[in-house]
Amino acid sequence: MRRALLAVSIAFVVNGCSDPIPSLHPQFKVLVFSKTAGYRHDSIPDGIAMIQRLGSENHFAVDASEDSSLFSDAHLASYAAVIFLNTTGDILDNNQKPAFQRYIEMGGGFVGIHSASDTEHFWPWYGGLVGTYFQSHPAIQTATIKVEDPNNPSTSFLGSTWQRTDEWYNFATNPRGVVHVLLTLDETTYSGGTMGGDHPLAWCQTYDGGRSWYTENGHTKETYSEMLYQQHVLAGIQYAVGVVTANCQ
Repeated sequence: MRRALLAVSIAFVVNGCSDPIPSLHPQFKVLVFSKTAGYRHDSIPDGIAMIQRLGSENHFAVDASEDSSLFSDAHLASYAAVIFLNTTGDILDNNQKPAFQRYIEMGGGFVGIHSASDTEHFWPWYGGLVGTYFQSHPAIQTATIKVEDPNNPSTSFLGSTWQRTDEWYNFATNPRGVVHVLLTLDETTYSGGTMGGDHPLAWCQTYDGGRSWYTENGHTKETYSEMLYQQHVLAGIQYAVGVVTANCQ
């Protein structure tokens, strides 16, 4: 009986049938880039671990690095999306910046988490990619987030509001009108907001040939163990890669 089963298994492979368990093979690969040239978040290891876990559970591969030499045409070509996880400061040189720009122009995906908006302040193309730049923040506190787009895959499971504790950024400019806003922050529910009644917090866009998704959530270590946050980021990655569709015009 065992020989018969073995013979059938061998024939199945030899005859060129498709893999009976395709989910064992990664669907795509992403790069988590967490290099810092300024403030360094102690939550970076937690963020990397979360994305690696999301990859394991959802069948995509994850490389994590702070080596900016990976930003070359050859290396970037192997990634479906690049995730800037709590990066800060000027982290790419004058050869790496054009390579990253070409990657996006060729249809690559970008995910920005929290201080990705406190990165490369003097590179206007990157400012457009992330949406806007960080300007200031008050102390960590609890606030209410309003869901502006309940149909987007990264917000559809949140209901109308989402209350959580984090470090809330005030941005240098309001990105509305340039990006598709997904979440806004209710400044009446915390102290220290400077953007008034329209405070975008997460958004997505098509940009220069590629796809970009950004969330300001992500300062604290505890954030990365929150189930809703994990779903939020997972869907953002999936949009940036192009395996889920969303209105981000």
